[in-house]
Amino acid sequence: MSLFLSNSIEMTNKSNLYKNILSDIENVLDYSVPTFTNLGNISALLKSRCNWFWVGFYKVEGDHLILNAFQGPVACVKIRKGKGVCGKSWEENKSIIVKDVNLFEGHIACNEASKSEIVVPMRNKKGIISYILDIDHDRINAFDEEDEKNLSLINNLIVQII
Repeated sequence: MSLFLSNSIEMTNKSNLYKNILSDIENVLDYSVPTFTNLGNISALLKSRCNWFWVGFYKVEGDHLILNAFQGPVACVKIRKGKGVCGKSWEENKSIIVKDVNLFEGHIACNEASKSEIVVPMRNKKGIISYILDIDHDRINAFDEEDEKNLSLINNLIVQII
């Protein structure tokens, strides 16, 4: 049974899955190591538990997003503010769910296998976007508002390290 379909049983499973993931992230965070190390573990946890195509973080540096910790195939390493889904999320200061990347104007195709995407800004203690969490799936319509809500909760855990 897929955890990402929209009937009520799967939604409950999805809710439980995120609850467990958030707990696991809490358990692996180590405030004594570099941020990159923690973000690497978070990326690995999300990718393996959810079987997503690509999971990673882009770090805000000047007017670009620079590839940071990630799990999956080779990715774009530098994205200008306002460009692609990640750059647009940063510019608009909000999460973006893309049901079909082929329909998103200006989508940056780092890998043809990516079909849908969710992007969630990660803010530091001052509320400023420091990282963008980017997740791709190899099927269309893979993400919804429940994903956005739960993935946003990750920021509550990592705000202490960014």
